[in-house]
Amino acid sequence: MTMTHESAEVPARVRLDRWLWAARFFRSRGLASEAVAGGKVHCNGQRAKPAHGIKIGDQLQILRAEERFEVTVRALEVRRGSASTACALYSETPESVTAREQLRENRRLAPAPDPGQRPDKQARRRLQALRRGT
Repeated sequence: MTMTHESAEVPARVRLDRWLWAARFFRSRGLASEAVAGGKVHCNGQRAKPAHGIKIGDQLQILRAEERFEVTVRALEVRRGSASTACALYSETPESVTAREQLRENRRLAPAPDPGQRPDKQARRRLQALRRGT
């Protein structure tokens, strides 16, 4: 018995977390879902849920670590493909590109922080207490 793969049609709307994963903004769908639920992704200027259905033409603002992406959805995909396929799913605004390049340049020119010396036992205990909130 041979298995044939039918060409799966892409629906008119795709879950936001699934599209972010397919477009390679996040390494896993779980990370994409956490980012959306945590308010790091906005669709058309409004906070969205992971199951929010996006369509072609939607504007997305994605905050990943220190980088901010402003993209327009150009195509829908439910499966993760190659990087070249992922790049075809969206177009980034020129303002977003220049802002990210400026941030990258600022990080490159910033001096590396001096770690100093390791905390001693008493300082470690103070840090642990601070983290515990006591």
